[in-house]
Amino acid sequence: MQSRNRLDERNIPNVVLWAWERPENLEFLDPHRYSIAFLAQTLVLTANEVSFNPRRQPLKVSPGTKLIAVTRIESQKTTGQRSGLTDPQREELVDLILKTLDLANVSAIQIDYDAAQSERKFYRSLLQELRRKIPDDVPLSMTALASFCLGDRWLQDLPVDEAVPMIFRMGTDDGVIKTFLTEGNDFREPICRRSYAVSVDEPLTIKFDDSRRLYIFNAHAWKPEDLSAFERRALK
Repeated sequence: MQSRNRLDERNIPNVVLWAWERPENLEFLDPHRYSIAFLAQTLVLTANEVSFNPRRQPLKVSPGTKLIAVTRIESQKTTGQRSGLTDPQREELVDLILKTLDLANVSAIQIDYDAAQSERKFYRSLLQELRRKIPDDVPLSMTALASFCLGDRWLQDLPVDEAVPMIFRMGTDDGVIKTFLTEGNDFREPICRRSYAVSVDEPLTIKFDDSRRLYIFNAHAWKPEDLSAFERRALK
């Protein structure tokens, strides 16, 4: 039995464009067909502190566009600056993430955190506290390395509405994972079976299940022709 999916309950369109830290004009998008996940802030864990870096670039969207506020979390791992992963740090992260709900047109929250194995307990407790404090009808999403969705069960029972498998920039896992999916196999972790994440600059060899949400990454500012070219390849 699958857990609740608030993204569907809130009728957030299934095609989501990521808007990273750069000027973006996405007024050309049809808000009934597309939603936008925009980088709202980057939070860096250093020793016992949290460094707050808000979005500084403009984002233009059409009225009615549903937005997902993305918080990128990074942690210092160098000697002397390694994050302590303390309770006060977790509480500050939660407070800062909650504030993204005050931004205009935000309908959901997404966390982007490449947590190392030693950071997973901290990350789990962060997500649990965040889920307790955000309104019950607000979706909570997270990104996930595709490898986590295949053989690593640490995502199990996390209080999120989706874990978005990143099927791009996979390094040494690229060939193995794409072959696995191309042969008709699926992610073993159920929470990863609600969405995909791909990039416009990588070949598409996977047949997408159109009932799942599709996140699209672009290393450059979005243009209508970029999206049109991608759709001709992927959204047939």
